[in-house]
Amino acid sequence: MTRLNLQKENTICKIVELEGANRFISKITAMGLTNGTLIEVIQNNKKFPVLLFARDTMIAVSKEEAKKILVKEVS
Repeated sequence: MTRLNLQKENTICKIVELEGANRFISKITAMGLTNGTLIEVIQNNKKFPVLLFARDTMIAVSKEEAKKILVKEVS
C-alpha cells in the first residue's frame, strides 16, 4: 500500500483508504473516488496535479490531496 502521489504514470491502482477531514473525504467521494475504485494514473509530474482516469472520467487532484489517498497497485 502506498500514497497516490508516489505512483508512476500508466499504473492501475485500487483505492484502499482515504485519509483526512470529513470535508476532504466528502469532496473526493463526490468525484467518484471511493474505496475499491480502480484508477489509472495518467500523469504525475512534479509541478502539476495528478491526472487520473476513473469511472470513465478524467480527474485532476492536487499533490496534497493525492497524499491522502492510499492505493494498492494492481498492474
